[in-house]
Amino acid sequence: MTTCPGAEPTQPAEAAVRIFAVNDRINQLLIEQLDPAAWNAKPPGNVRTIAAIFTHMHNVRCKWIRLTAPHVKVPRQLNRAPCTPQQARAALAASAARCVEMLSEALGDSGRIEQFLRDGWARPWPVGPEMLCYMLAHEAHHRGQVCLLAHQLGFRLPTAVTSGMWNWEKLWRECGATGGPGRES
Repeated sequence: MTTCPGAEPTQPAEAAVRIFAVNDRINQLLIEQLDPAAWNAKPPGNVRTIAAIFTHMHNVRCKWIRLTAPHVKVPRQLNRAPCTPQQARAALAASAARCVEMLSEALGDSGRIEQFLRDGWARPWPVGPEMLCYMLAHEAHHRGQVCLLAHQLGFRLPTAVTSGMWNWEKLWRECGATGGPGRES
């Protein structure tokens, strides 16, 4: 259980669900505010485009769901070549909803999900906070790539994004919670 001074205790599954929802809201904010010309701009060297990075994030989520919670409906994967920002936003919202379902079951009392399978080659992990941390670290890594690529390609991100992704109290409310991180609701 997580507590903050003056806050009601939050169960780990509830906290994980909210945290992953905020994580996806940050992805959505980044795509919303990104200059559309940056989406498929070819970066120098042999690196992914911004479109390819976001499609990869969605497709990896689909893999986590398929391997870890096969009873949960897996969203359709994206093809990075024709994918538009709108399609990526819709797909990420769908895969986030399924990841939230998976995390809720894995970290809740159902006992239905016992292992987190990151990939077919990786050893399974018991479910726990490490599962959420791995998922968040993967997405934060790729968001960092997107921010760097946008900058390198000359598409400066608005302050609403660069500062907004750190305003968790606001993001928390945008995800439907009335309190802030560590607080009920």
